[in-house]
Amino acid sequence: MRVVVDENLCDGHGKCERIAPEIFKMDESGMAHVLVGELNPAQLEKAKATVLLCPSKAIRLVETSAGGKGSE
Repeated sequence: MRVVVDENLCDGHGKCERIAPEIFKMDESGMAHVLVGELNPAQLEKAKATVLLCPSKAIRLVETSAGGKGSE
């Protein structure tokens, strides 16, 4: 499982980075970026919280295939 940010929806609130700084980083323009690929179990729980708490609903979880690429 991995997490993605929809750049068209991200409003730069920064909740994701505050909840999971090991997964998300806000850039200088206020856009959230994902720092990791495949999520480990602890990261997955934090990523689930960011999905629920993102005010603009810009974050989602996607399944990864056997090759490690997400199926979007």
